[in-house]
Amino acid sequence: MRKRTLSLFLIVVLLSSVILTACQGGGQDKDENSSSKNTAGAPVHLTFATQEVGTGAYQYASAITSAFTKALPEGSNVDLTTESPGGVGAPIVIENGQADIIMSNAGPAKWAAEDGILGNPPTENVRAIAGGLGRDFVNVLFTQEFVDKTGITTVEEIVEKEYPVRIAVKKIGTLGHLAFEKLFEALGVTVEDIESWGGKVDLLAGDTVKTYLQDGKADITVDHVAAGQANTTELCMTTEMHFPQLADETLNKLQEMGFAPTTIEADTWKGQTTEIQSVGSQQVILVPEDMDDEIAYALTKGLVENREDLAAQISALSHFNPEEAWKPEYLGVEIHPGAKKYFEEAGYMN
Repeated sequence: MRKRTLSLFLIVVLLSSVILTACQGGGQDKDENSSSKNTAGAPVHLTFATQEVGTGAYQYASAITSAFTKALPEGSNVDLTTESPGGVGAPIVIENGQADIIMSNAGPAKWAAEDGILGNPPTENVRAIAGGLGRDFVNVLFTQEFVDKTGITTVEEIVEKEYPVRIAVKKIGTLGHLAFEKLFEALGVTVEDIESWGGKVDLLAGDTVKTYLQDGKADITVDHVAAGQANTTELCMTTEMHFPQLADETLNKLQEMGFAPTTIEADTWKGQTTEIQSVGSQQVILVPEDMDDEIAYALTKGLVENREDLAAQISALSHFNPEEAWKPEYLGVEIHPGAKKYFEEAGYMN
């Protein structure tokens, strides 16, 4: 009887050991395959969502990936995937767990977190590691023909007079369209209001916006661009344009909405002989909230400490300034704790 009892006891102990070993092994596999966990400097494998090969977004991502890998543990890699929708939908990619890293703009990141964007509920799992990558701005253009015909030289005058203006802007889902919406929202005006004045808002592809202004089918446009943007450059070279200055009150309201102040330098466009004060939503790098702090720290370190190499590859990245890159107006969403730790330790956050 004792032998039988002892045998049963040994079998139970042996089975318990096998089960415990299997469970522990499964847990290790899960941690090793996780893109957001890191233990004692183990290699990590991350995905960086961008747009298709040949786009400016892909060039940005490729250069930044090189900077990231210099600071990650040896053996780590960052794979570029063409999962980014472009436009303003980038925060949704992180929220839905489709990638570990993506570039967005501070404004859309903020609006996605506060109110939701493109019909999606507000994001909760999106954090930033650094912003201010670039120098984009809200760009307002009137045709000179419109100014000569009406005597109107500012957007505020159009609203005050409720003038039946014809506006050509990019399609919904682009930052250019959001810039148009936010500008007129700051002035207390909707598309329906413009139409009630007898005006019209055409939503078009970027190249078609240019053609409408060249052919006299539109009076003004609003966009969000960087210096040298091809369609705007061509438009200003082929058509006489007027460059209105937004009122201080309008600029302040746009800043409250999530844009950061910036300057359009004189001679950015042909015919623009004076400096223009504007606002912009600069590019920001987004990651999931649950990314390991050590990984977010390393990504931030790689970005900041290789910024000269980045600027040599892409001139727009010369504007990246770690003294400002952590500030809310350049991030749009909360900073990731790992990134915050780097900025604090490096002495950029006071």
